[in-house]
Amino acid sequence: MTQTLVTGGAGFIGQHLVSALVARGRTVRVLDRRPPVCATPGVEYVSGSVLDTDLVGETLRNVDEVYHLAGLPGMWLPNKGDFHAVNFRGTEIVIAAARKRGVPRFLHCSTESILFHPKPSRGDDGEQSLLPPEQMPGLYTRSKMLAEQAAARAAADGFPLVIGTPTMPIGPHDHNLTPPTAMLRQFLHGRVQMYLDFIVNLVDVRDVAAGLILAMERGKTGHRYILGGESMSLKKILKLMSAISGRRTLAIPVPGRIAEAAAGTLEFIADHITHTPPSGTAEGVRIALRATELSVAKAQNELGYAPRPIEPALRDTITYLLREPKLA
Repeated sequence: MTQTLVTGGAGFIGQHLVSALVARGRTVRVLDRRPPVCATPGVEYVSGSVLDTDLVGETLRNVDEVYHLAGLPGMWLPNKGDFHAVNFRGTEIVIAAARKRGVPRFLHCSTESILFHPKPSRGDDGEQSLLPPEQMPGLYTRSKMLAEQAAARAAADGFPLVIGTPTMPIGPHDHNLTPPTAMLRQFLHGRVQMYLDFIVNLVDVRDVAAGLILAMERGKTGHRYILGGESMSLKKILKLMSAISGRRTLAIPVPGRIAEAAAGTLEFIADHITHTPPSGTAEGVRIALRATELSVAKAQNELGYAPRPIEPALRDTITYLLREPKLA
């Protein structure tokens, strides 16, 4: 029986991945600094950080495959250095420990937020060279780009590593409100909404979990597989949300420069006054302004990845957000 380690397995994607792995007969161990909200029966949960070198080495005992999902997904933290420490250094630690243990297969979970090319093109499959870390939109994307580079170097050295790149996952049970769900929640409230229209690629989180497993089983060492769903404008998403929820909102588009300036102001207030996450960040706006349509053709052709239409997942997400008292 295959022994699997999932770092960050108590997170949004992680919990769905763990459930899918157990359903496929895997013996699963999870390393996460947060306890699971809903523990999956039969799964071994280890509390701790990927920055704890000794603990990481111990959790890799007798492991046949590693899904490395642990990371900080938000774009604001009180301590900005945590992005570099967890997303980049944590990835280095897990990869180094897995190589030392001789783990036969490793999947690094990246993000579509770093898929920026020197010359962006419509429908790009993500295989062009990416911009270097210093040209990323901010600290979060810089840390994730450095992590992906570390993963790519390990694969180039012969380590059996593949990269899975989810777009913006949505679906039920996002207890910690990852950025996509937080964005949807924000637009569910208030009669007047200011928004920056941009191309959004939403994907059902359950399809991401299935895609990660396919990448682990069938992906080529060193290759990146984009695990996305449908690309559409935020304007269209807001109309769908209004139709699904029955809530009528006046949505007012704003120019990119104004959105970035407003987000910068919110960040300043969060950094120096409230010390709580702002409703928007300048890095998030910069990512949106650079966003282009992404193709999942490579994952479809090489892995058999088959994402479903996004409207049912959007409906599930909205239902979940409205039913959860702490989120409504």
